[in-house]
Amino acid sequence: MKKRFLSFLTIIAAFTFIVVGCSSSSTGSSTKDSEGGSKNEITLYTIQSTQPGFKEWLKKAEEKSGVKINWVAAPTDSDTRQQKISTILSSGDSSVDVLEINDEMATSFKNAGWLDPLQDTVLTDDILSQFPQGYMKDMLTSAKGDVIGVPGYSGYLGLWVDQKKLDEAGMKTIENKADFVKFMKAATKDGQYGYGGSWEKTYVFNEIATFVNLFGGDYYDWTNEGSREAIKFMYDMANTWKVTPVDQLADKYEQMNQKFIDGKYGMVFMWGTGTDYREANRYGADQIHMINMPEFEKRAIFTDSWSYVLNSSSKNKEAAQKFLKYVASEEGGLNGWENFSRYPARADVASNEAVQSDIKEVYTQIQETNEINGRPMLPQTMEFINEMGTLFHNYIQDKITLEQFCTKAQEAVDKYK
Repeated sequence: MKKRFLSFLTIIAAFTFIVVGCSSSSTGSSTKDSEGGSKNEITLYTIQSTQPGFKEWLKKAEEKSGVKINWVAAPTDSDTRQQKISTILSSGDSSVDVLEINDEMATSFKNAGWLDPLQDTVLTDDILSQFPQGYMKDMLTSAKGDVIGVPGYSGYLGLWVDQKKLDEAGMKTIENKADFVKFMKAATKDGQYGYGGSWEKTYVFNEIATFVNLFGGDYYDWTNEGSREAIKFMYDMANTWKVTPVDQLADKYEQMNQKFIDGKYGMVFMWGTGTDYREANRYGADQIHMINMPEFEKRAIFTDSWSYVLNSSSKNKEAAQKFLKYVASEEGGLNGWENFSRYPARADVASNEAVQSDIKEVYTQIQETNEINGRPMLPQTMEFINEMGTLFHNYIQDKITLEQFCTKAQEAVDKYK
């Protein structure tokens, strides 16, 4: 599962963090002393250590940054990982200098005072301007205006279509809302549907927010006509036009993707670069592929990332800043692409001729034509997501009206914001 939501633990466990599996890039064990190590040495808490290209990435990162990088492998279990990172930061643990955190953690940590601001030392204006501005504002900027993270990549929640079904509908592409509706209706026949969604209550948040953006709404304002129009549009897809199945209220990405691969759906919103479709031999210009977001009121898309952040308790901040400048640089972005296949978050790096991929054309088109945002998240992430998902399920199943949905959705926003 590409994600998208980790169960967020709001109560931080009261135990001491024990570093497990800490290794050095050369010796296999940490060489840091009790005072935090040498001035040109850091410890990185990373999710990438199991990747095949990690050793090569690490070697190049050390060479180019001039910093010795010890590393700690983050737990693979999402709940454990989030708990560990929460404990490190909240307890003032200085054994880790730089950490990789996801959007959910960034939302919760950015106003806690646990992370150092980077705008004056790492993300200067010339560099910051190359990152997606909406995402930086939504996910990595604190209430005080401090920028607390360097995105490691861009991964869009894009529109994927089955070209065979598009051809059968006599259409070349989906440029706007009218095309979107036309294709849904044309591709709905013989037990197949024009649109497929991941509408399980903890996943549907992604699609609700996507449609709200496309309609020019505001996920935090359910008096906004664009927000109301978006949710009504989703209701009509399932109940009025019947171009998407109501029973997908149980589906997460795994189920949705399999149905898409099996030819049940004409199009879906999905993260990433199409790994599942490639593995199923269903990826390609004449099969399943990503297209630019259609223009409803506007073109808008979400990106996600894991970002590098600086522990405020670090005793090696100068070295940590050197490393962060490296990962924010063109060389750092290309290193992530070459060894982890992580699409560069910086627009100027993504345009580099060294970045070669069959998905580059559409990613570049998206970067040039879309408003790129981070998803609307609140500190009590999962509580908010669950409540909105439950309200959506009730609305789709006619248990509440549109007015009731909007009223209760606004109450949820006000409660958690």
